[in-house]
Amino acid sequence: MKQREALAIMESGRSALLTGAAGSGKTYLLEQFIRGARRSGRRVAVTATTGLAATHLGGATIHAWSGIGVADSLPPGHAGKLSRQRQANIESTDILVIDEISMLHDFRLDMVDTVCRQVREDERPFGGLQVILCGDFFQLPPVNRGDGRLGGFVTGSRAWFEAELAVLYLDEQHRQRDDPGFTEILNALRGGGLASDQLARLDSRVGAGLEAGSTATRLHTVNVDVDAENERELGRLTGRGTRYEMTSSGSRQHVEALKRSCLAAEVLRLRVGALVMFIKNAQDRRYANGSLGEVTGFEKTSMLPLVRLARGGRVITVRRDTWELVDGENRRAQLTQVPLRLAWAITVHKSQGMTLDAADVDLRRAFTPGMGYVALSRVRRLDRLALRGLGQMALCVSDEALAIEADLQAASERARRDHAGVIAAATGKRRAAKGRARGGHG
Repeated sequence: MKQREALAIMESGRSALLTGAAGSGKTYLLEQFIRGARRSGRRVAVTATTGLAATHLGGATIHAWSGIGVADSLPPGHAGKLSRQRQANIESTDILVIDEISMLHDFRLDMVDTVCRQVREDERPFGGLQVILCGDFFQLPPVNRGDGRLGGFVTGSRAWFEAELAVLYLDEQHRQRDDPGFTEILNALRGGGLASDQLARLDSRVGAGLEAGSTATRLHTVNVDVDAENERELGRLTGRGTRYEMTSSGSRQHVEALKRSCLAAEVLRLRVGALVMFIKNAQDRRYANGSLGEVTGFEKTSMLPLVRLARGGRVITVRRDTWELVDGENRRAQLTQVPLRLAWAITVHKSQGMTLDAADVDLRRAFTPGMGYVALSRVRRLDRLALRGLGQMALCVSDEALAIEADLQAASERARRDHAGVIAAATGKRRAAKGRARGGHG
């Protein structure tokens, strides 16, 4: 399904799952839908399964928004015990968005559904809300812990079947469109196995170097390796340096929650020569979340960092930016910091959703299905990828994701046929709007 078709179906008011391969433009399209819905006056609750994903979209975790927290089940009378503000947020919402849906357990989606029905006093699925789930089941799955309730993907939940979500499977590739061979490798990985020649091409990147002058971020599977490498590399620099302290507003509880889910450092230490990564999209599109650069100096008066972008070589002044914890339409906390982090290394988990200029990836300690797929799919081309090694789990994907892949694609084709009239009407409106715009400039 094309992006414009998926957008037309979501804009029609239909609840849906927006899915597709890494690099198919899910986040871009989701942001476009959210902006349009808000312009039309609809109240959109933007949530995600992790705090990091939520801050990228400017929202809250689904656990916080719904009030379910980290519980494995709802106690009797749970909805009535929620704060008045929490209930008011749920009651006043028109659209509920849940991003990174692959990481949400089936039983927790049922819990969210139950809370919405009870608070809104409406026995329709999710209390009558339009619900947009977004994510890719081949990426990181729900984490089952030995001392907790076991669960699987949301496609096995009661809410999934009762809501009858339209499946919108984006099939166009944007990130790897300039390297069809690499796209074929990633698609084969999603299909459950690589052909011998594809595996050989991937193996050829183990120990391979990157082209001279390229700037690569190293991806590790665990935090301890990332922190150690970044501190070691910064310590090797002897150039001029400075530090930037984060400022905040809001209650202590909400500020701390935002800090935990944000890539921004409370104290950011930089030196000339430091490799850095942007951790937000710029409003003026000068840089994107995941863009790399090198600190070349500092402005004389403001001491803001000057960064040479790895792509294009342009030097820009990086000004402070803000992150917000938004609950419904209410801002609970705000952080302000320079939107950079040291980028010699980052975890695979924190790279999810990013497009990297180049990556040096260590998958020898990959420990969960989908981890290798997330890491490999961060770059645009295979020759921008260097591998330090592939562990036993590196090329594994979820058996559950494999089992539902064909069903999701078939359901997407049915949704496209069933909503042909909606898609045609939206296409006609866009063409008419373009015609009026051209006429206005004539």
